[in-house]
Order: sequence, then C-alpha cells, then structure tokens
Amino acid sequence: MITVSLCMIVKNEEKNLKKCLESLKGIVDEMIVVDTGSTDKTVEIAKEFGAKVEYFKWVDDFSKARNYAFSLASCDYIYSADADEELDEENRLRFIQLKKDIEELDIDIVQMYYTNQLSFRTVYNFDRELRPKLFKRVRNFVWEDPIHEQVILDPVVVNSDIEIIHRPSENHGKRDLEAFRKTVKEGRRLSKRLHGMYARELFMAGDDEDFIKAKDFFAGAVLDTERSLDEIKEASCVLAHIAILEKDVAALLKYTLKDAITEMSAEMCYELGDYYFAVDDLDEAIVWYYNAAYECGSILDARRSGVMPRLALAKCYRKLGNEEQAADYEREAGEIEDA
Repeated sequence: MITVSLCMIVKNEEKNLKKCLESLKGIVDEMIVVDTGSTDKTVEIAKEFGAKVEYFKWVDDFSKARNYAFSLASCDYIYSADADEELDEENRLRFIQLKKDIEELDIDIVQMYYTNQLSFRTVYNFDRELRPKLFKRVRNFVWEDPIHEQVILDPVVVNSDIEIIHRPSENHGKRDLEAFRKTVKEGRRLSKRLHGMYARELFMAGDDEDFIKAKDFFAGAVLDTERSLDEIKEASCVLAHIAILEKDVAALLKYTLKDAITEMSAEMCYELGDYYFAVDDLDEAIVWYYNAAYECGSILDARRSGVMPRLALAKCYRKLGNEEQAADYEREAGEIEDA
C-alpha cells in the first residue's frame, strides 16, 4: 500500500484544524503543517496530532508556501489539504481503499470531489466539483500563481469518488480581492485563469468599491491584444457593471457591444435589465431579464442566469400590478435556490 504525506499551510486555524487532522488519522502516514504566522493555538494542535511543524514567512504567495510544504514530504504521495476540510467515515474508508488500489498503477494525480462550496458566496458556481488533491511526490509538482494557486505539469490524472467536506468558517472573498489588486499593482500579469477568477470573485463577493477599484485593470484588459475573446468578454461584463454604478450610458453601450460580438452572456443581459429598470422602462427591462434567465448562459456568476433574473422579473411584474406573474417567477427562483 502506498504511503501518503499530508501537507498543509495554515495560519490561525485553531477552530478548524482539530477536525481536519482527526478525520485524516489512520489515512496519512505523516503530517506536515507549515505555519505562516499563527498567533493562536494552531501550532499546539498540530503537534498534538504528531505533525511535523515548520514555519514559512508569509510573502503573499500561496504557491510559494505550498511548494515549501511539498518539499518537506517523504512519502510516495502528497495529500494537499486546507484546515477547513474534513472527511466523514464513508470517505475515510474510500481513501484507505484508494491507497490499496493505486499501489501498482502509474498515477500522478488523483482528483476528489470538493463539496459544500456554496456555503459562502465565492468564485465557485457549483457545490460539488472535482479538484486535484493527491499528488505523486516524485514528479516534483510545482504550484503557480500567487493566489488561487494550482499545480503545473502535464500529469496522468484519475478521478476518485472521495468527497471532501468543505466547512469554511469565513468568507475569503475580500482577502482574495485585495490579493488580486496587490498582484496587479506590482505589475504582475494575471494568467487567463486568474483573470477569470478575478472577474468572478468581483461578481460573487465584491461590493461597489471593489468594482470601482478594478476598473483600470479590466479597462486595460479589454485593450490588451494578447487577451483572448473569453477574457475580453469577462472584462466587458465587469466594466458594464461599473458603467451601471457610474451611470455611464456610453460605457454601458461600448462594453455591451463587445460582449455581443459572440452570443451575449447572462451577466450582460442582466446589467441591461438593471439599466432599463432604473430608468423605469419596465417592458425593456423584462426583455433583458428574460434573456438572462432563459436565453443566455452565464460566464462568471451562475446566479445571473438563475435566481437573480427571475427575482428581477418578479419585481418588474409586481411593479406593473401583475401579482400572479410575479409570484410565478418567485416560485421558480425558490426552486432553483433549493435544488
């Protein structure tokens, strides 16, 4: 049976760490916990579980911290975990069986299901999705990107049926948005993946001030000839929302047309609905909210093709005095939210 090193980076996780490590006892063969500056009992808790605790000076780069944690591992595989994750008994047994099953196989990465993601409004649109979690140590995997880090290389990847329960105790959206701004201010270019995650984080966790602070970056992205069409559409959605905030009709038209180069996104249709609702053109607002709900797909925020336009339609019809139609849209929005 293969051996597994648990590698974690932590800071002030005394509320979460015990449950996480308890759920991994008997599965991992060594625990490596890299602390980046805790002032609570995080380190003491890690040591209670026999973890090897090392320290890493925080430099605003998750990838560098994870690379350091990985460098300390000595087992066949590395399991990368965050303190707010845990395994229930069923998935503990699945993990143990996985260790037996892959002993003779040449597998580099095993993906596991990450669940309970929508307990906070974050960059994720789905409550359950596969993520790379178990890595073959000898491949010397390297993490890239200063935030929302991921592993680079072209490995052999398999999917497992193991489900990891994510139990976040706080929303990291504001922290991540600040990290995006810091990265941009330092002149570091955001990869295509991070460009999309910055835009998505704004829609899912940002407030008006966060959008305004992002204006210069996304205005530059629209003009960047090295950005893809997908990135230009993402940037246009952000800039259209800013145009609504600033009541800049010319800018709204400009970025709407950029999105309309291909099939329009639900996000852009929703912004147009908001514009026409604000100027009391309810008939036109209904057209665009309807398109967001039923005719277009979302590219950043699934809520803008689901619950939000339906509630907006209900608001329009109620303002028109059509209570029956408003109630229908509210019921449909509730069904989507409960699904």
